Amino acid sequence: MSTSPALEGSVNAGSSNGNLDEKPRLSEHEKKANHIASEQKRRQAIREGFDRLTELVPGLEGQGRSESVVLKRTVDYMRDQLEERRRLVGRIEEMGGHVD
Repeated sequence: MSTSPALEGSVNAGSSNGNLDEKPRLSEHEKKANHIASEQKRRQAIREGFDRLTELVPGLEGQGRSESVVLKRTVDYMRDQLEERRRLVGRIEEMGGHVD
């Protein structure tokens, strides 16, 4: 079998110096398809996150999916929850208890 030195070097390179991790270059079409797929996956993850928030935050279920409304109400709800926790911790400590 007769191969050019350049080809022979690349064939042997993978087995002799650990270049097995090299991946073939993608065509422009493949790059674009990968980008589109990863962008769709990212958008789906964001949608699922907003859906979870609408399930967890009281008053958001059944609302339209305005992301700005979901974020604002989520922040308001979290602030209310933190304030309620501070209030409860204060009551516990007034009664001689301790909360970390």
